[in-house]
Amino acid sequence: MSRSAHPAGPRHADVLPEGHYSAPADDLNALDPKVWAHTVGRDADGVVTVGGIAVTQLAEEYGTPAYILDEADFRDRARAWRTAFGNDADVFYAGKAFLSRAVVRWLHEEGLNLDVCSAGELATALSAGMPAERIAFHGNNKSPEEIERAVRAGVGRIVIDSFQEIVRVAHIAQSLGRRQPVQIRITVGVEAHTHEFIATAHEDQKFGIPLAGGQAAEAVRRALQLDGLEVIGIHSHIGSQIFDMSGFEVAAHRVVGLLKDIRDEHGVELPEIDLGGGLGIAYTSADDPREPHEIAKALTEIVTRECESARLRTPRISVEPGRAIVGPTAFTLYEVGTVKPLDGLRTYVSVDGGMSDNIRTALYDAEYSVALVSRTSDAEPMLVRVVGKHCESGDIVVKDAFLPGDLAPGDLVAVAATGAYCRSMASNYNHALRPPVVAVRDGAARVIVRRETEDDLLRLDVG
Repeated sequence: MSRSAHPAGPRHADVLPEGHYSAPADDLNALDPKVWAHTVGRDADGVVTVGGIAVTQLAEEYGTPAYILDEADFRDRARAWRTAFGNDADVFYAGKAFLSRAVVRWLHEEGLNLDVCSAGELATALSAGMPAERIAFHGNNKSPEEIERAVRAGVGRIVIDSFQEIVRVAHIAQSLGRRQPVQIRITVGVEAHTHEFIATAHEDQKFGIPLAGGQAAEAVRRALQLDGLEVIGIHSHIGSQIFDMSGFEVAAHRVVGLLKDIRDEHGVELPEIDLGGGLGIAYTSADDPREPHEIAKALTEIVTRECESARLRTPRISVEPGRAIVGPTAFTLYEVGTVKPLDGLRTYVSVDGGMSDNIRTALYDAEYSVALVSRTSDAEPMLVRVVGKHCESGDIVVKDAFLPGDLAPGDLVAVAATGAYCRSMASNYNHALRPPVVAVRDGAARVIVRRETEDDLLRLDVG
């Protein structure tokens, strides 16, 4: 397949504008296995395939934009986390990353648990057959209706996030004749090396009860006195997209210190400790994530060492990977619409999606990898900014990247590692229709979340 060239933007040998891009790869046709799902490659014609299916075939059958999810890759990653932590720990998939009934069934089959943070996520989990006792319910402002629904369903734990929620959960559980297992979420004062909006363990934010000033200890004190609650552990989550384990070490030290204080005051050794999730993935070749077995070994050693020092029995550890499982398993497939070179700056490549299907670049200044996937090219690389079709200057999908200089309208490009927080945060801005999620495996493809239609939009508009 060949495309006619257009007037190109600056090449890598020219003086480039300031930005957060890396030098172009030696081979723009290469696909870094760190960034792409395991079954992604190129066929003899240079077309990218996933699960044995060419992206050109997927685009023709399902349209673009579309999220293409490698089911085998998802299952492999889920299984790797389950195996790494073994039977003496619990792995809760963080449903907020991406949730559908198919995903719930895969998790169930691979032996993972699930955490949810809304009535909608809970309904999805239960409707797909996830046993309620394997579900944790999160959230900083759960409504009474959500709490009652979770208690009635028999969820395995509710993660309490505030003093008001201690009373709220206890009252609802007692009124239903239940004793609800809960964990108390605390903030341990660890500043994770991540974006301000996804750091969650410093005191100045909305999640959890601060350890500082004895607030967390007081929360446990109150919860232990209420008949409707069974306090089973402490929960801590320090942020997202984290590569450095030192933050977890500090967090574990402080959480275990609280467990020791609880034992000394109440004579109770809480049986569980949840260290949350937030482990990073490779969005670009510069990222270097750890493997699940390395993370499991490090976290287990940290908690064991701290408990031995405090003369505590080592509690059962829980972790909550979401992005680390689903993030790398999917990419977003787009068709190029316009290619606009700006002399001396960069070339703007507009695709048929944008911030309605991936808000993360605008929200977090996130970085992504992008590739031409409908063919290969020997053209010189050009610096591009991949942008969407929405009426916002900030409608950017990939801020700075290199693509072949003969890129043209009608080409297909794919943005890697969009499995997490893209479909789940998608919107109808400009009345865009949210893309489908297409799962591929062993040469077969199927829609697991269908594309929205105009009828879907108008059905909700009752004016």
